[in-house]
Amino acid sequence: MGGRLGLPAWGLGAAALGNLYTAVDDATARATVDACWDAGIRYVDTAPHYGLGLSEERVGAALRERPRGEFVLQTKVGRLLRPAAGGGRDTEGFDVPATRERVWDFTAAGVRRSVEDSLGRLGLDRVDVVLVHDPDDHAEAARAGAFPALLRMREEGLVRAVGAGMNQTGLPTRIVQEFDLDVVLVAGRYHLLDAGALVDLFPAAQRTGTAVVLGGVFASGLLAHDDPPAGATYAYGPAPAALLERARRMAALAREHGTSLPALAVQAAAAHPAVASLVLGMRSPAEVRRNAALFADPVPPQAWEALRREGLLPDGMPLPEGARP
Repeated sequence: MGGRLGLPAWGLGAAALGNLYTAVDDATARATVDACWDAGIRYVDTAPHYGLGLSEERVGAALRERPRGEFVLQTKVGRLLRPAAGGGRDTEGFDVPATRERVWDFTAAGVRRSVEDSLGRLGLDRVDVVLVHDPDDHAEAARAGAFPALLRMREEGLVRAVGAGMNQTGLPTRIVQEFDLDVVLVAGRYHLLDAGALVDLFPAAQRTGTAVVLGGVFASGLLAHDDPPAGATYAYGPAPAALLERARRMAALAREHGTSLPALAVQAAAAHPAVASLVLGMRSPAEVRRNAALFADPVPPQAWEALRREGLLPDGMPLPEGARP
């Protein structure tokens, strides 16, 4: 898909614009998408799940005045949203009022309804990529309904590309071998501290010609710091002491060679030939500028060599071209 769709090398993961963990005001959300545009970012990943539709609403409001042919918009299916009268706050990690509730639905009819609803929230006439979102506990329903439905929608020209988005590699590995998917998004399973996708998903994706998009390349926080602090997060919880120490040693070596741990993280993740793109979560213009800078200057070969020498890189992880001194 990377070639057929012209997928950019990296893009905006818009969960944060749905108030993931902490609230972002409307003006900051809009400024974040505008800063992405100014930085040349033309790929945006969102979903109904993110903020009970708030992410889609904000992304659409920021993009609908932009030239439609100049960006790639990706959303997901699997959770329908319906009005909720109970009040209170969302209980699934987003700081939003619970005015809607999520309903799992991987049927063919549910997929088409989900896409139609997403277009309404986005205020756009089409999306480019649609992924089946988190079918982990609904694999058979997704196999019977969602994936065939998306493939039919692609044949009908309603979407340009289809795929799956998950936080594991086992089921996506089986899915890409069973269905003619364009893309698979996997979060948190290929980064400097966990290269598990090397074992199963990447080989399968390369055999089938399925492009891989990576989320979670900062390991949900630990690799996002120039100097990881106590209390840094890993896999959405407190980082284990051993991993915190390993990340700190990587960060120290990066500084010695004039670079940073976050730069190591994004450049290593992007180097695998199966990887078409990264999506990075950003919630402010400052984060956009900071992340754009991580791609600007190649990590010095001496830094990679130092990491290899100390055994700090995962076995089998390919490094960027020219990484050896």
